Amino acid sequence: MRYIRYACIALFALALVLIALANRGMVTLRVLPDELSGFAALNPTYDLPLFVVIFGGILSGLILGFIWEWIREAGERAAAARQARELASLRAEVARLKKKDTREHDEVLALLDEAG
Repeated sequence: MRYIRYACIALFALALVLIALANRGMVTLRVLPDELSGFAALNPTYDLPLFVVIFGGILSGLILGFIWEWIREAGERAAAARQARELASLRAEVARLKKKDTREHDEVLALLDEAG
């Protein structure tokens, strides 16, 4: 199973390298469109290879998606932590009750012991 995973990683890496080699032409990346650049004091432009722009877009989308999901699931994590604390307290109470001798404190069992 480990070799299958390594083979998949190698194929994925090869695909990324081929995409990078096929898209290594330089493109100009502008922060603002030309129509809005008159309102801004500056409009920096960057000359980057196309594969950097593609991989940067994919990476930033993944990061934003992970952050969005982390924020969205905050309530579920809080509920899970609350349930874990409640479970731990209930387990401690069950352990405490098992250690206690119930025959001395239960009136019905005490009467049955006296009658027997």
